[in-house]
Amino acid sequence: MNSPRVLAAWNRKILEAYSRCTIAALRAILPLRLALPRLESFLSDNVAKEAAKDALVISRVGEALAVGLTPGEDMVRQLLSAGKEIDRAFLDRVSDFPIGIVIRYEEIDPLRLQRIARMQQAASSILARSGGRGDVRAAIRGCYPSGEFERLLLDLMRLYAQETRALSRSLRLPALLVPLRERVAQSLYDVMVNAAAGLANDVTGSVYRPRRAQRSDEPSGEPALGLEER
Repeated sequence: MNSPRVLAAWNRKILEAYSRCTIAALRAILPLRLALPRLESFLSDNVAKEAAKDALVISRVGEALAVGLTPGEDMVRQLLSAGKEIDRAFLDRVSDFPIGIVIRYEEIDPLRLQRIARMQQAASSILARSGGRGDVRAAIRGCYPSGEFERLLLDLMRLYAQETRALSRSLRLPALLVPLRERVAQSLYDVMVNAAAGLANDVTGSVYRPRRAQRSDEPSGEPALGLEER
């Protein structure tokens, strides 16, 4: 198995679960219901965009480790620039949607640099530990105590939520909601932060829970998050 590919797939599934948890919580907030169709569309496309950028980080780390290099600050800057190419493709995709987004890089770049650096550091540790064999779960357990891994997930999701809040301030909303733009952005952030705590706990439990013997007639993989290695 290819460890960078497996780790990128895990990350994508976690981001998709994060988006589902966020949308479910948003449905309970009355002031956001009018904006929810636009927010759902935005969150869904944003997940695909961010998963692609994270996969690029993980892939570049894997390539560097394979030739004996240590990923550093130069790579973080390169990945920030490469991520903007993915942003441009994202903006092209949503140009015909009932939303419009102007990415304010002066606000977002500092958040992205932190998230890329954190993701790069984590990927370096996990991929070096796995030795390219694809057993990501065992590699994570070898790198982090469970509490430290949960904090890592929370840090990454918190930075993702901060970036999403910044992007959401640029969404086109119904005229009725324009005066509430900042409240919508802050409510979205609050929901995402609350959802992150439960999801980080669930993912950590999935990684650190001892595997039991599986009967031949049972489905494979993790039923809630799909963090199987394949």
